[in-house]
Amino acid sequence: MKKRLVVLTGAGISAESGLKTFRDSDGLWEGYNIMDVATPEAWERNPNLVQQFYNERRKQVLSAEPNESHLILAQLEEDFEVFIITQNIDDLHERAGSTQITHLHGIITFSQSDLNPNLLYPINGDTISNGDICELGSQLRPHVVWFGEAVPMIETAAAICEQADIFMVIGTSLVVYPAAGLIDFVPKDVPKYIIDPNIPSVGYVQNIIKIEKSATAGLKEVYHLLTENE
Repeated sequence: MKKRLVVLTGAGISAESGLKTFRDSDGLWEGYNIMDVATPEAWERNPNLVQQFYNERRKQVLSAEPNESHLILAQLEEDFEVFIITQNIDDLHERAGSTQITHLHGIITFSQSDLNPNLLYPINGDTISNGDICELGSQLRPHVVWFGEAVPMIETAAAICEQADIFMVIGTSLVVYPAAGLIDFVPKDVPKYIIDPNIPSVGYVQNIIKIEKSATAGLKEVYHLLTENE
């Protein structure tokens, strides 16, 4: 039976595909104040701006390609049962060939009903237009979890982490909750590889192996460590 490898990915893994990390230190995301484009209040206040912002981000995602990190994770399915939990809203893991992916913050290539967030629809092309409605007659919005909204997949992700034989964190600062708390659900005796150029302090967590490198360089190193032991 294959060991269960659980991987938590963040913006750092997609940055190598040319997608900008979530926000700068000044609170801006691609020049926009996140409070103006990434909250339910922003959607109520100015839905046109919010649609425009995510339509632009969607075009960027669709023009990007999976990088070597995404491809290595897909390749690891040959040796492990791989579960990817991602904070990213892009579809690069899917396009790289990974098959078991949990999106904590939604996925930008889908729309959702403004009335019922469980009604999801794949987007044909790169644009949601005003007037595009769900089966309930409500305006469609991006399938993205905004600030102030619940993270519906967090319990599913926590249950996956509890069953990990190996745990890996790639390209995330481990400071954005609730995703950062997932490492606490991983059994204490499980090895936990953290790949990031700037690894945060996680002194309370046992069995940490720090790889202070970029996503691709660090993942190559861990790939050889894992596959040599199989």
